[in-house]
Amino acid sequence: MIDELKRHIRDIPDFPKPGIVFKDLTPLLRDPEAFRSLLDELLLWCQREGLEPDICAAPEARGFVFASALAARLGAGFVPIRKPGKLPAKTTRIEYALEYGTDALEMHSDAIRPGDRVLLVDDVLATGGTIRACSDLVSRNGGEVCGFLFAIELGFLGGRQRLEHDVIHSIMHF
Repeated sequence: MIDELKRHIRDIPDFPKPGIVFKDLTPLLRDPEAFRSLLDELLLWCQREGLEPDICAAPEARGFVFASALAARLGAGFVPIRKPGKLPAKTTRIEYALEYGTDALEMHSDAIRPGDRVLLVDDVLATGGTIRACSDLVSRNGGEVCGFLFAIELGFLGGRQRLEHDVIHSIMHF
């Protein structure tokens, strides 16, 4: 099954900059059977782990696709984590370091209640900086990160080590 899913991942050389080979999930999203199979794998892992999150949260944009669909299957809520200035209500903001400079993320201040169990979901685990910032943002708002779940992990970039959590899973590894 995983090998079949991997056949739907397209390599895009030199994107977003020279020397990077981007793993493009859009062909998988385009194929209803492949997309359903990936969602089945995500759900199966949650069930095996006994995860019962209150919330599935994800950074924009591709993370929204997986987290919202998974949340619906789990009976959980969905919380978007966005770039600054994109959310209409009061937000909580976190800045985090990039390789060259800083970036920031925001979520609605009332999106996560103290004690909410939050599963962080994204399309790709690369260096781990963005999803780590999401985790810190959830914690800052009183939520408990119960796990991390990814469609793809680029293991050679070491992102898993930045998460410092016992419950981390990726469906496909490159």
